[in-house]
Amino acid sequence: MSRAIVLFYGIVAYAIGLGGLVAFILFVGGWDFLSPHIDSHSPGPLGLAVAINLGLMILFGLQHSVMARPKFKEAWTKVIPPAAERSTYVLLSGAIFFLICFSWRSIPGTIWQVDGPFATVLTVVQLFGWILVVASSFIINHFELFGLQQVYFHFAQKPEPLPVFTDRYLYKIVRHPLQLGVLIGIWFTATMTATHLALSISMSIYIFIGLYFEERTLVATLGQRYEDYQKRVPMVLPFPRPAKDTN
Repeated sequence: MSRAIVLFYGIVAYAIGLGGLVAFILFVGGWDFLSPHIDSHSPGPLGLAVAINLGLMILFGLQHSVMARPKFKEAWTKVIPPAAERSTYVLLSGAIFFLICFSWRSIPGTIWQVDGPFATVLTVVQLFGWILVVASSFIINHFELFGLQQVYFHFAQKPEPLPVFTDRYLYKIVRHPLQLGVLIGIWFTATMTATHLALSISMSIYIFIGLYFEERTLVATLGQRYEDYQKRVPMVLPFPRPAKDTN
């Protein structure tokens, strides 16, 4: 595969990956002026809705976790150019986000509905969560995370910079601010329907399962440095660690 084709592939994958993420953010927001959104469809058969939604989230979890594991990457890059590995991950992630937006089934029931100023507060916090996701991606290297850096250096025939461990800014508060932003974005809403709740619960479960495996990979890669970081900084929730008794 020529370097120009790999570069073009990376750009297309970036557009689809980012587009899928934006579509998901708008979908979960549930704003009436944007349709379809998570609460815009009428409920159908409950059993079918649960089965489809569960299947979508399993697909999302498998793609995000399996493709991120070093053994899979090692095998996968024997099939595709190594520079296109991250772009393929991003491409499939975006496609699955689009699939969730268009295939997530409605479930009857409303858990809570808030009006007035408090609804505005919840919406602002929700938007803050998504801003946190974007900001976190740029702190660690947005273009490497979305695969553009890899295809560019491949095209330019330059050595790709080694990954850099980041523990600055938001990463001094929690080890995974990007995932914290997602959790805020999916849970803080003025209207929590059963449809939305099903997505929030299933995605939250995936996030913590995925982080378990990601942390194992980081410890294996970075060793003692990351273990020390784990001791200093909480994983997702920014609660202060209890002080150790030195007596």
